[in-house]
Amino acid sequence: MFTYSELKEKPKEFLAATGLKVEEFEILLPAFETAYEKIYPPNLNAEGKERQRRAGGGNKSVLATTAEKLVFILVYEKTNPLQTMHGLQFGLSQPQTNYWIHRLLPVLKEALGELKLMPEREATKVVERMKGQATPASGVVDATKRRRNRPVDATKQQAHYSGKKKAHTDKNIVLVDEYTGHIIYLGETLPGKIHDKKAIDEQPPVFPVNATLGQDTGFQGYAPSGVIVEQPKKNRKERC
Repeated sequence: MFTYSELKEKPKEFLAATGLKVEEFEILLPAFETAYEKIYPPNLNAEGKERQRRAGGGNKSVLATTAEKLVFILVYEKTNPLQTMHGLQFGLSQPQTNYWIHRLLPVLKEALGELKLMPEREATKVVERMKGQATPASGVVDATKRRRNRPVDATKQQAHYSGKKKAHTDKNIVLVDEYTGHIIYLGETLPGKIHDKKAIDEQPPVFPVNATLGQDTGFQGYAPSGVIVEQPKKNRKERC
């Protein structure tokens, strides 16, 4: 069973489970606590009415502290497990796990927004986000795929099936700050079969003039106006 007090003593395991280093987690924790109290004021009960008794009465939750709650939702977001499996890691039933996931996801989104770590979702606003970089505007674009349940509809099955991954997948275009590693832009979710180049053509980000953009060969031919594109070339000798 995961507990924050034990996991934080194992930096490698902590990073693998949550996607954050311990020091990054400790930066996020105060914002998460503030967001939790903002969304769920301690003087109100689950129905939004004034409490008749002080908060903390009744049975004690496994996720009693703010740190435990943040670990719980970060592990869920990082590993995307089935709710039953996720609950087993924290000593919760599937219904309890479902309850906490839906309760904590808005809190995490609010906290990341306060820290200005949420990625842009509108392609046209990328230009302003990149102009605000402390370093010269430079990003790396890629396409991420994640497995999804096999659609029942035959047409959707074909659209989401990735021959490369040999699985049904969803795809998102991601633009990352080359220097900080922060995600600048997260595109809309598309069927996994769509080619990377076509995916970014359907939702093209707007870049600052003279921005540098790194990309792999999946984006061959993608060259936004005024942008310096850096794309590695395959070694012909290695291909032979």
